Amino acid sequence: MLKDKKVRVAITKQSFLYFFNFYYGHYVKYPTANFQKEIMHLLEKDNEEDLYIVAFRGSGKSTMVTTAYPIWAILGKQEKKFVVIFCQTQAQAKQHMMNLRRELENNELLKKDLGPFQEDSDEWGSQSLVFSNTKARITVASSEQSIRGLRHHEHRPDLFICDSVEYITSTKTREGRDKTYRWLRGDVIPAGDKNTKLIVIGNLLHEDSLLMRLHDDVKEDRAEGKFLFFPLIDEKNMCLWPGKYPSHEDIKKEQKKVGNEISWQREYLLNIVPDYDQVIHREWISFYDIIPSKELKNIVVGVDLAISQKDTADYTALVSAKILGESPNTEIYIIPPIVNERLTFPQQVEKCKDLNKVLKTQMQPEFVIESVGYQDALAQQLKLEGLNVRLHKVGRSDKRSRLMLTSNWIKEGKIFFPQQGAEELINQIINFGIERNDDLVDAFSALVLDTIQNPPFFPHFLVA
Repeated sequence: MLKDKKVRVAITKQSFLYFFNFYYGHYVKYPTANFQKEIMHLLEKDNEEDLYIVAFRGSGKSTMVTTAYPIWAILGKQEKKFVVIFCQTQAQAKQHMMNLRRELENNELLKKDLGPFQEDSDEWGSQSLVFSNTKARITVASSEQSIRGLRHHEHRPDLFICDSVEYITSTKTREGRDKTYRWLRGDVIPAGDKNTKLIVIGNLLHEDSLLMRLHDDVKEDRAEGKFLFFPLIDEKNMCLWPGKYPSHEDIKKEQKKVGNEISWQREYLLNIVPDYDQVIHREWISFYDIIPSKELKNIVVGVDLAISQKDTADYTALVSAKILGESPNTEIYIIPPIVNERLTFPQQVEKCKDLNKVLKTQMQPEFVIESVGYQDALAQQLKLEGLNVRLHKVGRSDKRSRLMLTSNWIKEGKIFFPQQGAEELINQIINFGIERNDDLVDAFSALVLDTIQNPPFFPHFLVA
């Protein structure tokens, strides 16, 4: 390979692993790890299988996937014609372009063997590299830019690479996470063609982040592709890159260099660590498929009200549950339907009446409403309509304090959620404090705390 250009080009066009180690050898400071070989092998496969890659900081994932692979995908056996790389901002897009251009300008052997290359700027203002010998293009853009109708000559993009397109701030709200997911599914993927390959790399920044959603899509067969997960230390306590970290002391040294424990957990061990004081953790949540055939003691509906229908207003929330067993063995089973809508006062009354009609076929439900201001009016109206209503006094406790009072019941597995139908409720509970809306949490807390304070010791009609 060193002596014969034809041999060199023939081998590197077929193998991305050889291409990288030969033309990008200046990046190789340590022996190549098995997980890196796996990534390279999956990148060079001739099919169009999508890849979602989560790997620890310093693993070389961006160097392999964003700096080297786009060039090989065009010059190698895959013969891609239009590669589009996305990152968070235009500043990062420029940096990626500089990295690509630096290799093509300064890597004399690469330029001699596979060049020439020229730089160009396309009609929508993003920097591009055009390969005059293959008529192919690499374009680097930010996720802020529109790509509808994007083409290079007759070619639509046949390779998309998304490199860390979300960040901590963008994942803090449901709206931000939805926006990123819709951008990928609604803008990026449709801009490709039938055989377009999609690669997404990054870290797990949130329970509901883009990569977590893609992981769930693959797991639930809602999308094709392969999800790769490479923490520095795996579940068997083995280091995935022994060539760089040959001993436990080397890992400890790296951890001390990082300093921040949250950064170490999130970026090296790939654990999802919130930036806030989390009240309820996802691993505490218990699910049920079928409610046990124990004696039904009560059906309770927690209610949290909102009067405005503006887009920025709170939601009216109704969370229902079946109460099984007597104290201290009481269990709470959250049941659909869970209401989370913007409603006027008349609509709230009708929604409660409809829910009452559905639930009373099993037992007359009890509506638990916080005794504060406007909500007292609904309680009085529902009583006039013949519904069973209990006013729940919250005192001076705030929302976080009330949710914290439910945490032990959740952690001890006394509260169960359905496998489907409670996703938004669980999301608000787990991410309380960063979600824009928390109305379901209020309704849930009212339901649980009322049950705790009024356990089913006695027949329902004796409860004060």
